[in-house]
Amino acid sequence: MHPEFSGAPPECSEWRRSGAAPIVPPMSRPRVLLAEDHAHVAHELRRLLEGEFDVVAVVDNGLALLQEAATVEHDVIVTDIAMPELDGIAATKALLSQHPDARIVLITVHDDVELEERGYAAGALGYVLKLAAIHELVPAVRAALRNERYHSPRSMGGTSQ
Repeated sequence: MHPEFSGAPPECSEWRRSGAAPIVPPMSRPRVLLAEDHAHVAHELRRLLEGEFDVVAVVDNGLALLQEAATVEHDVIVTDIAMPELDGIAATKALLSQHPDARIVLITVHDDVELEERGYAAGALGYVLKLAAIHELVPAVRAALRNERYHSPRSMGGTSQ
């Protein structure tokens, strides 16, 4: 470490030189809003995402997703398709009607071409199978941040683009 830094750990909000004003703050990480109705799955998805992104909120149903998306700053939404109150595809349509620039990645256990097509038709940028999340969720979120569509190579209808 350079001798003029105070040695603050990386999780501090800003680095400081001894006795000086703050220097360039660290770059902020992309923010992800996560919607998953199964707590243990949400926990594992959060762990996958937190290596590269800040998970700003986790909700367990589609209506809560709409509420959080309106109040919490985020760059990408990762949402399960099958959720109580409002499914992920309906939530995607509602979110994009209110916020056309929203970036949404769908995650599901369903390897179903028609469901995948419905998700993209609703405006989602990604479709990731939960069984492949360990390898594909982070690349799908990266693609969404670039406003690019991500197709899971493991899904019946997709090839990575």
